[in-house]
Amino acid sequence: MKYATLTSALLVALASTSSFAATVYDNDGTTLKVGGRAEARFNVSDNNESAEDSSFKDKSRARVNLKGKTEISDGFYGFGKYEAEFSDSDSLKNRYFFAGFGTSAGEFSYGKQDSAQVQLTDITDVMATFGGDAADLVSGNKDKRDNNFLYAGEFDSLSIQANYIAADEKDADSYGISALYSFGVVSLGAGYVSQDAGTDSDDQINLAAEYSQNGFTLGALYTIGSKSNEDYTGYELAAQYKATKKLKLVAVYNFAEFDKADTEEANNFAAEAVYKFNGNFRAYAGYKFESLDGKDDQLQAGMRYDF
Repeated sequence: MKYATLTSALLVALASTSSFAATVYDNDGTTLKVGGRAEARFNVSDNNESAEDSSFKDKSRARVNLKGKTEISDGFYGFGKYEAEFSDSDSLKNRYFFAGFGTSAGEFSYGKQDSAQVQLTDITDVMATFGGDAADLVSGNKDKRDNNFLYAGEFDSLSIQANYIAADEKDADSYGISALYSFGVVSLGAGYVSQDAGTDSDDQINLAAEYSQNGFTLGALYTIGSKSNEDYTGYELAAQYKATKKLKLVAVYNFAEFDKADTEEANNFAAEAVYKFNGNFRAYAGYKFESLDGKDDQLQAGMRYDF
């Protein structure tokens, strides 16, 4: 690979306004793609009040990602991804950085990447403004996990993922497995994750379903588990409607509680509208109604450019 040529291509891609995930290098079975977003957004809520007594909070951010793939031999390839997020002049967060290899049996990778459960939680984590709140029981269940060994395989309509997280902290390793099967307009999935917790372990089971047809998409996620020897139940319900070619309406309900203590961890309803002017630029606004004591409603809005 000629590094001078590659560097020039990277700079041109970052400065251009072409479609997102642009291929900036493609030669002898090796490709490199550059993508990202610039997102100006704000949140208004009494939750934001501080010493200055302001309910307005800027939440603007930008992301840049690099994705590479190289063919090593017939049916065998290597790949890697890096993504960074800038949220202000002093904040740089490494969201993803991992590498691995792929075969006809699936892909094997290591680094900071999503857990095996994310293919299930993404079914209800669909909003531009607010995320899913009910599935965050065991940390090994979440996205962007460090020290993460991941297997991902696609077999026709069946997607299987398994991962192991070797945590930096003592007694905090976790492992999980998930499967998602598509029947056409309906998809069903299930997953399990277990995490060390000293002499015990925290466990979580996820059940997911999705229905999509004629502009409507309905998603559901049901979570049961145990953390610190206390049982937990949660569910997320999501509905999306493509009102026009450019306008999408989204609504999500989250509920979660620890059963024995009858303590609610999440109880909210959020709705938003997203308007896509084209494939690169969109605007959105959403409102979140909170039902938990000590939490206030939120308004969030923004504009996003993808490159």
